[in-house]
Amino acid sequence: QVQLVESGGGLVQPGGSLRLSCAASGGTFSAYVVAWFRQAPGKKREFVALISRSGGSTFYADAVQHRFTSSRDNDLSTASLQMTSLRPEDTAVYYCAADADLQYVSSRNRHNHEKYDYWGQGTQVTVSS
Repeated sequence: QVQLVESGGGLVQPGGSLRLSCAASGGTFSAYVVAWFRQAPGKKREFVALISRSGGSTFYADAVQHRFTSSRDNDLSTASLQMTSLRPEDTAVYYCAADADLQYVSSRNRHNHEKYDYWGQGTQVTVSS
């Protein structure tokens, strides 16, 4: 069983950048796919990005494609989400999630937050001038 802790959130101006980190413990990190989700007030939790177990494949929501980059370091048991060109609509609580069995090639699966067994506590990202 893996525990996840996010960090790196904060307040940033539009057009700025932030790097979120997700530190894992208690499991074999390389056995899990890692995804990022976000949830804005009054909205449903939405998929942001996913990185495969090896890090060789990544998937992004259309809204963040070409602005966000997901990476991982299995030796350090960490995953990261580099966010650039941030917009006010990116404001949300960001969560990392992990799952050992997810068939992530299916977008229906990877976009469904209910498919992930492990979650961090979330970190707030606010984009505002």
